[in-house]
Amino acid sequence: MSGLPKLPGLSFRDPSIQRFHLCQTFDIINGYRHPKMHFTGHGNSELDINSVAYVSKLEPLHYDPSLTYGRTRAKAPPLYLPHYALYDQKCLTFKAFFKQSVFESPAEYFRVRHVNIIYFLEDDSMTVMEPKTANSGFDQGRLVKRGKIPKTDHGEVWHWKDLNVGIDICIYGIVYHTVDCDKYTKEFMRSQGVIVGETEALPPDPYTQDRKFKTQIHCTTTPPADDKFRRFLEYDGKILKFDAMWDDRDSEYGEIRPYEILYFLADDTVAVKEVMQNNEGRDPFPQLLRKTKLPKIWTERPVNYPSIYLERSDAEVNEYYQPKDFRVGETIFVLGRRMFLYDCDKFTRNYYQKVLRYEQQPAIDMKPKEKPKIKPPMPPHDGFGSLEDSMQNTYMMIPKPPRKDVIKQVTNANKFLRYEMKFDAVHPEDTIRRFVMKYNLGDGTVNIYEIIIENSGVIGGKYLRNTMLTKPGGDPLDPDYYSPADFYIGGVITVYEQRFIIIGADLYVYRYMQENPDKFPCEIIENMRNYMFIQGHLKDDLLDEEQEYDEAVKKAERDAIGRDLEKNATEMEKCLEQMHVGGAEFDPSSDDRKRAQILMEYEKSMEHKEKVPPYGIKPLNKDCAYPLVIGDVKSIECTDMGDQSLFTPKHIDTPEEALQKHYDAILQKHKDVCETGDAPPCDIPPPIGIDIRRKVDSAVSAASPLMVQPVELPKGACRIKSVRFAEGPERCVRDRMDLCDMRTDKIPCDCTDYYQKC
Repeated sequence: MSGLPKLPGLSFRDPSIQRFHLCQTFDIINGYRHPKMHFTGHGNSELDINSVAYVSKLEPLHYDPSLTYGRTRAKAPPLYLPHYALYDQKCLTFKAFFKQSVFESPAEYFRVRHVNIIYFLEDDSMTVMEPKTANSGFDQGRLVKRGKIPKTDHGEVWHWKDLNVGIDICIYGIVYHTVDCDKYTKEFMRSQGVIVGETEALPPDPYTQDRKFKTQIHCTTTPPADDKFRRFLEYDGKILKFDAMWDDRDSEYGEIRPYEILYFLADDTVAVKEVMQNNEGRDPFPQLLRKTKLPKIWTERPVNYPSIYLERSDAEVNEYYQPKDFRVGETIFVLGRRMFLYDCDKFTRNYYQKVLRYEQQPAIDMKPKEKPKIKPPMPPHDGFGSLEDSMQNTYMMIPKPPRKDVIKQVTNANKFLRYEMKFDAVHPEDTIRRFVMKYNLGDGTVNIYEIIIENSGVIGGKYLRNTMLTKPGGDPLDPDYYSPADFYIGGVITVYEQRFIIIGADLYVYRYMQENPDKFPCEIIENMRNYMFIQGHLKDDLLDEEQEYDEAVKKAERDAIGRDLEKNATEMEKCLEQMHVGGAEFDPSSDDRKRAQILMEYEKSMEHKEKVPPYGIKPLNKDCAYPLVIGDVKSIECTDMGDQSLFTPKHIDTPEEALQKHYDAILQKHKDVCETGDAPPCDIPPPIGIDIRRKVDSAVSAASPLMVQPVELPKGACRIKSVRFAEGPERCVRDRMDLCDMRTDKIPCDCTDYYQKC
């Protein structure tokens, strides 16, 4: 089958071959591609190149390739260049000079002529060239025609090997002395092993030097002509503008009048323009002075000048005003009128700065000062409506509602501060009445509501509608209104001649003070904090403070771990440390850094992740914005403190019991006050020795002590009797003479509030 010719119909296909795809180039092994080393043909058949069965005995690889393809071409020899082609247009240039004698001339005896000796390498020829000099009187240029110059009488010629710097060359009887050569000549001579001589200076020609000294350049100065056409083309439309003021107040009905002075650079003329003002009462006139040359001294004229029928020309005027005479802050005279220059425009300032090299002074304010307006007096308030509405009637014919602070209302919408109050009572039946005051932060109004008490005989409910509450003793037209900074525990406010005492507040009031400490004095915040602490509203704050203190203690203990430990380095570590070799395993400080990193990670893991609310009992390290002095809170709350075993077993009057007995005696005397006609004595009660302190751990807080602390009493003492101290005895002394007045009710002295039970 293999011997059949390859003709149509004589080719047979192997029926065992079913796959005819080409072999892949890579194998995929563990997800990576690896190149194949063995390739197969169609149907995994062996290729001829992989089988030794297909290698014939007459394999051409066993023979020399030159037998089949012929011998390779040899490298071409280098191209031969003749001498004249290799050194074509290459020459050596030497600078030289020679002396030439001058006869029959008294001014000179010899001339020094400078030449260039040029040697052509292509044919070893030479020429001498002299640079041309103007007015020298000699034929200059080529002195020696190019050719081979004979050196001796034996037929020898000059060669480049005979040339050098600093030698004498004799050419046709004239001796030339070389002093220098160009850069190419130096490189060529050095490449051929010739040492080039030192460079010399060319001697000057004495006759040429003498002619230069005798020849002088005559300079003439011609005064510049005043070319009016040139000035017109250069300065047309360029005007220097100054603002001036004419002070004519010395004359009758004189005044200060503004003007504009225009200086035209094209022809040095001056014009003065009027500055018209609205409703000034003058006829509109465009100019005070038309465009003309302005003389400096306008009264200067000859004695015999006929001024009756002739005007002055430029010949009779000595000097006119020029740009150098106009300066801001100085006075010029415009035909006898004093003009004070107080400002100029931007173009004028730039012109003086760039052309005249002069900086104009800044503008002077000449505007008249406005007279202060007299504020009209405001009429008194008639009592109808609010003060703001009544004031609007005085501002305009058609009144508009007063403006409101919309931003304040939107920011503080539905935000109220609530306080509990009581009467500063004179009658004992008013002592049980309680009121709730609500301050609106949006508009600053105050609303008072009375708490309803059943079977009290007093109708509760709304006591005061929303209104701006004014302070007593102020200006009726500019009243001073109550603000949250005026409300504190124990404070007294006056509502339309009725005095109220604030005895309580909402917790939101204290939170609002913490959020806005700049709006409240320090004493007000401290007073409200003490009240909230007594009422037990700050338990969460105390827990947060204790938690922060515990975390601080734990952190201090963690920081102290391993601080005093010292690691003894081995000899190997000391050696490596001196050699500055090694990483973390040889670095003595690596363990310390690792320990610090572990402690930092542990500390972050122990941090309190919950958000702590921004309130609590914290020290105030701020200066009080409002100096306000508040006395001690004079109310005492009875609380159960400690155990009875802490006190002495025998009965001793406590301070509260001694105070109770004192007021019982006064109350007994008040019963017969009108029978005897003598007012009972109001003695000062014995002081209560209460140590007002607060023991707070210094590591937790450094706050100042609280003003109120529970009194140390035995358990159950509050249930016996208690007296609430309302205010000092000065009121009893003040009203002691009015106890039996027939115009008032007969009531006991209201120095105390007495209660039978707690």
